[in-house]
Amino acid sequence: MTRTRTPVVAGWFTEGGAGEDFRLLGTRCSACTAVFFPREDAFCRNPACPGGGELLEVPLSRRGRVWSYTDGRYRPPAPYVSDPEAAWQPYTLVAVELAAEAMVVLGQAAPGVAVTDLAVGMKVELVPGVLHEDAGTVWTTWHWRPVAVVAS
Repeated sequence: MTRTRTPVVAGWFTEGGAGEDFRLLGTRCSACTAVFFPREDAFCRNPACPGGGELLEVPLSRRGRVWSYTDGRYRPPAPYVSDPEAAWQPYTLVAVELAAEAMVVLGQAAPGVAVTDLAVGMKVELVPGVLHEDAGTVWTTWHWRPVAVVAS
């Protein structure tokens, strides 16, 4: 049986892409240039905005630096989906500073990345991920992964 790939939140990231094609999607106010994630489609949230601008969809930077991180050692409540009979696996949360957008975006670390693999200021990149799979659906999301250090 083929399962449908469905984003956990529609419109927050590109679908079906990998590498350079996979991006978080935010909005930028044309009046004040403020960028928002999650996206904002109703009004500019910048209190200093002069108003009158359009909110335009913009892809966010794929790379940033670790601003903070922690691990989740508890099973989150609904609507998070998990099998209560399965052993709980801690996960790593990463807050990533995107310098070009002047914002911090939260997300899970890629599978296999633990808090011991991270450090504040470390370069990370956005990669596609899976939050949950059930009988008919693969629920897709984004993850942050340390950028490979290339020896010179």
